[in-house]
Amino acid sequence: MTDQELELMLNRAAKKGAKQALDELGFHEPEEVREIRSLLDSWRSIKSTILHTTVRVMTTAVLAAIAVGVAVKFKVFGD
Repeated sequence: MTDQELELMLNRAAKKGAKQALDELGFHEPEEVREIRSLLDSWRSIKSTILHTTVRVMTTAVLAAIAVGVAVKFKVFGD
């Protein structure tokens, strides 16, 4: 058996195994796999957005606390 024949046989086996795994999971159409990929991409985007928003909120809260502390220190609000 030549290297080329072996590679061809391995490629066929890999494709057959992948198709069988997808069939067992209930993904019979290529469109279904694309939908799952789209959902995963959306999930990753949402996680990133949540992280950025959380960091922004925390940064804003810290800066607001510092501003209030400075205002109290210099008695900006009366007395």
